[in-house]
Amino acid sequence: MAGELSPIDKAKFVAAKRAAQYVEDGMRVGLGTGSTAAWLVRCLGEMVRDDGLRIKGVPTSSRTAALAREVGIEVISLDEAKWLDLTIDGADEFDGDLNLIKGGGGALLQEKIVATASDQMVVIADVGKEVETLGAFPLPIEVIPFGWQTTQALVEETLISMDVLGRTSTLRMNGEVPFVTDEGNHILDLHLNRIGNARQLALVINQMPGVVENGLFIDICDAVVIGYGDGRVEVRDINEGTVATERLDFVETDNLFSDLSD
Repeated sequence: MAGELSPIDKAKFVAAKRAAQYVEDGMRVGLGTGSTAAWLVRCLGEMVRDDGLRIKGVPTSSRTAALAREVGIEVISLDEAKWLDLTIDGADEFDGDLNLIKGGGGALLQEKIVATASDQMVVIADVGKEVETLGAFPLPIEVIPFGWQTTQALVEETLISMDVLGRTSTLRMNGEVPFVTDEGNHILDLHLNRIGNARQLALVINQMPGVVENGLFIDICDAVVIGYGDGRVEVRDINEGTVATERLDFVETDNLFSDLSD
């Protein structure tokens, strides 16, 4: 029940609920990965079941695909969709220009491919994800397993010339073994603390052999829906230059909140 949710989960829920209003009948929609995106998938599933919404979802991870099918959303591949009307996804950080750090859930490669193949990208986040300058959250980069330690050394050496405060990196683990992405790759988390020039850093990192993609999403996000624990949402549209605040009423819906795990 919504009344039993923690403030942070309430914030994620209202952001997702408001962002679901962007989705129209017949759309091809990119479905993000992570705890906030999971709320969105649940909300859309409710709309499919109760309101007859007809959409085709392109998930950004295997776990999002499983959840989407579970709640009744038709799932297709990006190759089948070719192009998307909209992608809705979460973020680990966003700044005032709606630049993002993503990849905390390990799906940054598919997330970036799907987002850039969309007419519009909307980010849903709780207010705690907003930062003045990106970099407090470790920046994930996806690297191929072959020679990953060499790639890591090259990345750390290159960071010396970048406008960042920290220059260490760690291999993301899944228990005792390295984390493996849906594409069979590893994740290096860069502990930068502050990124002075995100655009430059993204370009430089992606030029390194062994690096597949980085978690900086620059000039990709069109709008962000920010949720608050008291039910308020703030919608910022960078293209329209508008900021709107509203309040969403909680509706206790057993089907929406049951079996939802982050």
